[in-house]
Amino acid sequence: MKAFSGRYALACLLAVFAVAKADAQPASYPAKPVQVLADSSAGSTPDVALRFVTERLSKLWGQQILVVNRPGAGGSVAARAATEATPDGYTLYQPVLSTFVSLRPAAPNVPLHVPKDFLPIGFVTENPMFIAVSPSLGVNSLAELIKLAQQRPGEITYATTGIGRLTHLTGELLQHQAKIKLLLVPYTGGPAHAISDVTTGRVNLIVEGYSGIAGGARSGAVKIIAVASAKRLPEFPDVPTVSETIPGFVATGWAVLVAPLGTPEAIVRKVSEDLGKVTAQPELAAKLSKLGSYTNPMSAAAATAFVHKQQAMWQPVLDEIAKKQK
Repeated sequence: MKAFSGRYALACLLAVFAVAKADAQPASYPAKPVQVLADSSAGSTPDVALRFVTERLSKLWGQQILVVNRPGAGGSVAARAATEATPDGYTLYQPVLSTFVSLRPAAPNVPLHVPKDFLPIGFVTENPMFIAVSPSLGVNSLAELIKLAQQRPGEITYATTGIGRLTHLTGELLQHQAKIKLLLVPYTGGPAHAISDVTTGRVNLIVEGYSGIAGGARSGAVKIIAVASAKRLPEFPDVPTVSETIPGFVATGWAVLVAPLGTPEAIVRKVSEDLGKVTAQPELAAKLSKLGSYTNPMSAAAATAFVHKQQAMWQPVLDEIAKKQK
């Protein structure tokens, strides 16, 4: 009986120690630099926004946060790397909308599903898609673009940052709802090359987040004709929404932060809480809004529900594209 009591006491002591150790993890985390894998290209809108957010998070933690861009294969390159990472909280992952809303099951590891594939942490930023044209095209509004496209079906080219990315999905949605036909010109490696070809008139228009076209827009090398937000943005009051021409049209990109399966719950909770604190900072929100990106603090549960709702919303668009590809 004494032996049993001794073993019982030891088991209790070990359990208490394990709980104490688990509770102590957030207090000591992070004790070294953290890397965040991103499936977007350097210089793209999600990448720029992520760097602003991680800069604030780094200051809060007193530890360096390194953003590692791993674009390619429809997001599966970054997804694979994140899946294989040690689940200790020192490798996190920022997938974007098109990694959850995937055109083709042929790309391995996508589309992602939370919480089956990764542990959701919280919402990073969202950014509506802008439509900008080359001045040489000679249009000043979305209505004029649609009219010209109706006259020249399949001739007007539009640049996107990759097949299956939101820029592509937005272009497909535009063609479907406006009943026009455009010619897709996909680019890889971020929007720099694409915007360069639009400014020279080699490509007629581009669908992209604002930070990707900001330089060209400010210099007048490209002309913004519409934004696919639900309503006009305070930072861009003179830019009409697509829905003013095509009622109900909304296309907004977004990014969430997730952790590999097996990451301690206490660490996920701490990162989620700290991410919420950072993205709620008015100074950060003001800084990002000038780049066409917007914070929207969410808990892990709220972010999961948001992702599921977006997947359901975009599925009909994916089905439509799949029909066209057959």
